[in-house]
Amino acid sequence: MSFTLTPDYADDPRLAELVARLRDYLDGDLADYERSLGLTPETRLGREVLEPVWKRCRELGFYGIHLPPEYGGQGLSHTELAALKEEVGASGRILYHSVLGDMGGPLRAGAIFEHATAAQLEKYLLPVIRGERACCFSLTESGAGSDVRAMRTTATPDGDGWRITGRKVFSSAGPFADFSVLVARMAGPEESYSAFLVDLDAPGCTVVDGETPMSGQHIESDIVLDDCYVGADQLLGKVGDGLRVGLGRVTTNRLLHCPTVLGHARRALQLTVEFVGERRAFGAPLAALQSIQHKIADMATAYYAARSMTYDALAALDAGSKPRTEAFMCKLFVAENAFHIADEAVQIHGKAGMVRGAEVEWLFRRLRMFRILTGSSEIQKNGIAKALLAT
Repeated sequence: MSFTLTPDYADDPRLAELVARLRDYLDGDLADYERSLGLTPETRLGREVLEPVWKRCRELGFYGIHLPPEYGGQGLSHTELAALKEEVGASGRILYHSVLGDMGGPLRAGAIFEHATAAQLEKYLLPVIRGERACCFSLTESGAGSDVRAMRTTATPDGDGWRITGRKVFSSAGPFADFSVLVARMAGPEESYSAFLVDLDAPGCTVVDGETPMSGQHIESDIVLDDCYVGADQLLGKVGDGLRVGLGRVTTNRLLHCPTVLGHARRALQLTVEFVGERRAFGAPLAALQSIQHKIADMATAYYAARSMTYDALAALDAGSKPRTEAFMCKLFVAENAFHIADEAVQIHGKAGMVRGAEVEWLFRRLRMFRILTGSSEIQKNGIAKALLAT
């Protein structure tokens, strides 16, 4: 895999064409749309802002592009999807997360398509694909993060259905979602968990503002359930399948989080290269200083290494392998090195990188979060060590 800040994918004509069209949209119509609304990363996003993007991206073929043709997608390989996710991450767009359906759309729904009944597909998932409805995923609780089995949200049998009581936190896309894929502990002496499709406007279900993450994005909600009834038709999969549904395709999801982060890191590197070429100090561009050149070289090398190992693991996944240990390694290495790239970007920008509103400052905050989100670096190290020591 060659190093470049603008991959051309010349060896894959279909992907090259998709990337070119995606860049045109990101840098053209979407950039104009965001400017017309004065959006920033910390703008509160409502459906009136997001739905036009979902539907336009569906028209262009990007929203749900990873899905099979019967759902209107192109059945992309994991590697092809990763390339598109990297592009949206590198675009600098505020609404990057809405273009492919990461935030509330088909990518947020994840692997639940394979568990949904025909009726659930018709009521919940097909409208999401069309950009008419949005979903969130609710697993985390204030006392149950990495240790998901510590959750206390409980589903108690009631006739043919269940009544759910508890509180979920950090439900991404919750502020504008119509329903949640929610995992709850089943009432009873035996440890068991099930997944449900919970309508967020149902009696007993309240969506409240969640804590604002350090990125400043208002995309998280708490889902408060107080004796909220769900029917048998809202059970996703079978009773007891909750963790399998909620944590299914963990290796795939872990790997597919990395390209967006790589895109952010690439953006930070690109901004830094441009900055040092334009900014002058002591009568010369910053780029003339060897100390700056060495930092740029280290940033580029870290990005190349992280990207190469990620796409290598994705290629193995597409070939039918299950690169579980490699996925742990990729999440760890990408998270740590992307943050290091952002940290150096801020350092090189100096005062210009420290102020709120500077793009590299936002990237720094966003990439710091990824060392914790979707499994902390320590969790990834546990997985790597366990795999090695088991042999």
